[in-house]
Amino acid sequence: MEKIVSAVMDAVHKAGLVEVEVSARHVHLTDADVETLFGPGAKLEPKRPLSQPGQFLSEQRVTLVGPKGRKERTAVLGPVRGATQVELSKSDCVDLGVNAPLRESGDVKGSAPITIEGPCGSLHLEEGAIVAHNHIHVTAPDSVMLDLHDKQRVSVAVMTERPVVFHDVIIRVSTEYSCKMHIDFDEANAAMVSGFTLGKIIRK
Repeated sequence: MEKIVSAVMDAVHKAGLVEVEVSARHVHLTDADVETLFGPGAKLEPKRPLSQPGQFLSEQRVTLVGPKGRKERTAVLGPVRGATQVELSKSDCVDLGVNAPLRESGDVKGSAPITIEGPCGSLHLEEGAIVAHNHIHVTAPDSVMLDLHDKQRVSVAVMTERPVVFHDVIIRVSTEYSCKMHIDFDEANAAMVSGFTLGKIIRK
């Protein structure tokens, strides 16, 4: 069965199609911030793997606090990172009263402040809250096959009953990736994305 699935997905990628995944709001933490929020010696406990190799949803949850509201039971993704980061949709930003900029994941310099609460403590970030730019993870072999390169911008036509074309989607190439497009819930709702969904990559 795995061989069949792999063969089908290879054919999908050769046709310039990519599976579209929806990312809910979530947090990436440093080792030190894990201990601040969950106690001395705490480590992220994997609950289930994510589609990108080595990444996982942890058992831990946090509460996000902004000037206008709170978002409880926000997911924490692992493994730990070098800088703590909060990824929100624009709707989340409105609810929280946070003016988070549209950024690539990891680009938090000058981003929005936010407070994170855990069961054992809290921390206030002067910067770290962003609206993550939609992007496509591409394996190195697929990037060669599709003539794509890292940081390239493409358009993607999402194939649903309410078709939407997203422009300026960022290509991210790595040997460690699995080919997926990531969008947030605002984008998914606009395109009525539900279940297994494909997008057609359109080079500019």
